Amino acid sequence: MLRRFWLFFAQAVTVVLAVWFVVATLKPEWLQRGRVAVQSGSPIVALKEVVPNVAGSSAQGSYSDAAQQAMPAVVNIFTSKNGSKHTPNPQAEDPWFRFFFGDRLPERQEPVSSLGSGVIVSAEGYILTNHHVVDGADEIEVALTDGRKANAKVVGSDPETDLAVLKITLKDLPAITLGRIENVKVGDVVLAIGNPFGVGQTVTMGIVSALGRSHLGINTFENFIQTDAAINPGNSGGALVDAQGNLLGVNTAIYSRSGGSLGIGFAIPVSTAKQVMESIISTGSVTRGWIGVEPQDMTPEIAESFGLEAKEGALIAAVVQGGPADKAGVKPGDVLVSVDGQGITDTTALLNAIAQLKPGAEVKMKVVRRGKPTELTVMIGKRPPPPRRALPLDEEE
Repeated sequence: MLRRFWLFFAQAVTVVLAVWFVVATLKPEWLQRGRVAVQSGSPIVALKEVVPNVAGSSAQGSYSDAAQQAMPAVVNIFTSKNGSKHTPNPQAEDPWFRFFFGDRLPERQEPVSSLGSGVIVSAEGYILTNHHVVDGADEIEVALTDGRKANAKVVGSDPETDLAVLKITLKDLPAITLGRIENVKVGDVVLAIGNPFGVGQTVTMGIVSALGRSHLGINTFENFIQTDAAINPGNSGGALVDAQGNLLGVNTAIYSRSGGSLGIGFAIPVSTAKQVMESIISTGSVTRGWIGVEPQDMTPEIAESFGLEAKEGALIAAVVQGGPADKAGVKPGDVLVSVDGQGITDTTALLNAIAQLKPGAEVKMKVVRRGKPTELTVMIGKRPPPPRRALPLDEEE
């Protein structure tokens, strides 16, 4: 009797274990059904998930709002110059052609195309870019981020600040918001937007490394924003914007030994760009004052040789014969220390002060001649256009 009981018990346990194995394999959720109620709907393992951004805001540390606001206003600029590049004729290497034509086989002329960037600054279709991006171009095409394209005409350009204004005719153009350069400080976060190397619109981030950079030999009139945001070939004419997406400057040049970004880029401040743009739109060109002198920065050695206590001012190295300064009595060796009541610290300050004066205006200037101060009255002339020159730094086109 006892033996039959143990046999029955063993068979029952075997059947129960078999049923449990089948259920655990095929329907494991049946075994967890009671445990879910104990957990009151909470997951067994706590997972840290990404919280979706609230509409109209960005995650902490993100500059996506600034990028999204500015990117539609930054355009790609494609230019071409017809017949400006000579390439060897491939048939010149053929022995039979050399037998009949010798070395007189003509070279083929091929159009040269280049790539740059620009910034839409008004819904009327005005675009800011660099002068060197469109200089000498026979055709200019502008491509927007929404896929639209349009041919552009040059309203005017200013080689001395490396700025140019283009015009396109399209509806519903996204215009960028101009920032205030006087509120910018070293260390502020900035974004550089453009089309580097033709890979497509790209945003890079950095900070303002310095303000008021000059004496770089890039342009005649220099007051650059320096940034470590990566700027590469193709970024020329693109936008440098603040953390809110407002335009702070127009990317113009990089300092590089290899042609790539080394973390030293320069942008023309929006204040200068606005002034040049308004002048070009209203008159077709930029009119600046001129007195006809060749200035030189003062050094302690020069100041000592002239017997000057102050180390500021601009030494007049040469005077254009018959120019405004010559007619006013300015002599080589004079040290110009003041223009229209504005102190002159160096040649950059002198150029900027003179350029802002209107041609035809009479202005008081103070010079130091042989250690004695002298006041002269100069009638401002109109600055002549600059001669064409090669760009000294790795400007991107």
